[in-house]
Amino acid sequence: MAWQPQLAKPANQLWADFVPVIAFVLVYNVFRRINLLGGLINEDTALFWATGVLLALMFGFLVRQLLVRGPISQMMLLSSAIVGGFGLIGILLQERAFIYVKPTIQQLFLAAMILVPLLVGRNLWKSLFEKCSTFRTLPGARWRSVGRFFFIAMALWNEYLWRTFVPGFEAPMVMAGIPIAPAGVYEWFGLTFGAQDAEGVWANWKLGNIVIVLAFGALNTPYMLKHLREPHAAQAAPT
Repeated sequence: MAWQPQLAKPANQLWADFVPVIAFVLVYNVFRRINLLGGLINEDTALFWATGVLLALMFGFLVRQLLVRGPISQMMLLSSAIVGGFGLIGILLQERAFIYVKPTIQQLFLAAMILVPLLVGRNLWKSLFEKCSTFRTLPGARWRSVGRFFFIAMALWNEYLWRTFVPGFEAPMVMAGIPIAPAGVYEWFGLTFGAQDAEGVWANWKLGNIVIVLAFGALNTPYMLKHLREPHAAQAAPT
């Protein structure tokens, strides 16, 4: 079909997004079950090793895109900077909290990149896609709905997961002067957090997030296909 070559680049981007996450889950589950290098690799350090692998693969894909002169959006670069920054801080300080909240900050950042410009009459999410040669102009109302709910919902979901399954902290968690979580077990909105010791549930659910993203994309695919440029128009679009 004429639209299949136009979807090749988005499909490649999906691999760039998902392979680091899959590697994270694999490394985490393997390393937490072994004890090597005099204790450098064990259950307590598995999360840091897995995060390091995720960051290495993520930046590896970015470097590859630069080498082949492929398109890299500003949103992707800024999002990667957040993931890399919080991940590196967590590894260097050996502080798991930064790794737990990293997906929340990333998702809220993406939501802010969409919602804040709307307050001044701009739709950044829409404009980014209009610059992609694959798509012609998309209706703004649809894009506002997409941007308004999906990233915020994913951020709230990550907060629920790590707070529910990660054991409570010995001291209150504070980030940039902002209290994130009290010490020990606590209750918010009628829910009990910090009472379980099941970090693996949060880590492995990253695979569940892949399913959510794919399902979300599949639901939007019929709509997106209706707004693909014709092949000759896509070739003529500026890069």
